[in-house]
Amino acid sequence: MSDIGVTVKKTEDFSEWYTQVVTKSELADYAPIKGCMVFREHSYAIWEKIQEVFNQKIKATGHRNVYFPMFIPESFLRKEAEHFAGFVPEVAWVTVGGESPLEERLAVRPTSETIMYAMYSKWIRSWRDLPLKQNQWCNIVRWETSATKLFLRTREFLWQEGHTAHATEEEADREVMEILGAYKDLMENYLAIPVLTGKKTESEKFKGALYTTTLEAMMPDGKALQMGTSHNLGQNFSKVFDIKFIGEDEKDHYVWQTSWGITTRLIGALVMVHGDDKGLVLPPNIAPIQVVIIPITYKDVDKKVITKKAREIFEELQKKGIAITIDDRAEYTPGWKFNEWELKGVPIRIEIGPRDIKQKQVTLARRDTSKRMTIKNEETATRISEMLKEIQTNLFDKARKALDENITTVKTYDEFKETLKEKSGFIRACWCGNSTCEERIKEETGATIRLIPFEKERTFTKCVHCGEDADEVVYFARAY
Repeated sequence: MSDIGVTVKKTEDFSEWYTQVVTKSELADYAPIKGCMVFREHSYAIWEKIQEVFNQKIKATGHRNVYFPMFIPESFLRKEAEHFAGFVPEVAWVTVGGESPLEERLAVRPTSETIMYAMYSKWIRSWRDLPLKQNQWCNIVRWETSATKLFLRTREFLWQEGHTAHATEEEADREVMEILGAYKDLMENYLAIPVLTGKKTESEKFKGALYTTTLEAMMPDGKALQMGTSHNLGQNFSKVFDIKFIGEDEKDHYVWQTSWGITTRLIGALVMVHGDDKGLVLPPNIAPIQVVIIPITYKDVDKKVITKKAREIFEELQKKGIAITIDDRAEYTPGWKFNEWELKGVPIRIEIGPRDIKQKQVTLARRDTSKRMTIKNEETATRISEMLKEIQTNLFDKARKALDENITTVKTYDEFKETLKEKSGFIRACWCGNSTCEERIKEETGATIRLIPFEKERTFTKCVHCGEDADEVVYFARAY
């Protein structure tokens, strides 16, 4: 870690602040390959926590993890025309193996629908084979040409992609919403990031899907971030890949399918939403290290007693399931360690010095509020457990307040444009439902419809752009 902390304020240069926090907290670094990044230990540990939480959720509902090849034959991608057209500009192709030209180009996995569904057509024969519920954790390559932004915009990233096949449309609909609910729980109760949920418009939906549902969060710079999506693919792919089953009625039927995914951009969202001028601030429920103990020693006699006490607290908290570490490195000063662990976003710091030993207490420092306090030794385990819950709640409440304050209802296009100029955020407005109107708003302002709420809201004006009768109340924003 650099011994120089974050040198810009979050409110003054958000982009530079973000880059400094990500690199100086040792979450990630730029790779020597253009457009790519290195996930360092700290960020990968957060990703493993996300995997742990989500795996538990989906395995409880009958999903199983698998792994498919990262190379996809071009003929597979071409089978679903809309899907192919949506991904071709971003595909990286393999054309040579060793020194031999390949007979057919292979795409480096931009998404796995086609390679997986080619196998589903082989595996699914009867209604007894359904539902088929699979998920894979893997890497994805999309040859983005715009500027690299660690975690948010890179040519290679990590994600999970779930794929399911069902006997009926109703089952597929339930699956879409079940996964959306699991995502919302992960984001709000673990990442402490509030989200809006709803459907995408036809032009914004996943290419090849019947419909797409989404979770959208608001970042402190006023831009929306799509946190995850869950799609009902209908029978589009099953008809193309001939995924049929013999039903209980002894007739052939095409399966109904879903796909859904979240990516490592969630880590970028964590940084942006909760971070401050000192660095990362991690919610306890997703932090790889929840508590760090820093012994403060000046003499050898102090060191022995303080080290013993630190070890006792470590073992007590570890038994309670708290992720804890001791920083007893002799080559760094306590102040240097304080700054490092604050930069890394660890929720609670425990300081134990000679005075603490003498008064049979420890000193606690909360990362989210920077408040320090002393508590008696016997209260340590209880108070730490309570404080972790308080920090989790505080971070969510703070983010929820910021989200609510960044939703603006507008009635006219002038108000719409003025809002984007002044503060951005989500703009709640009425829309006629016409994709041409939607596209013009995007061209003129850079804002897109992020979602149509699941519960239809009552329109309160004509269409914000064209002035025709409005069909929907929707949420616009500029987005990452």
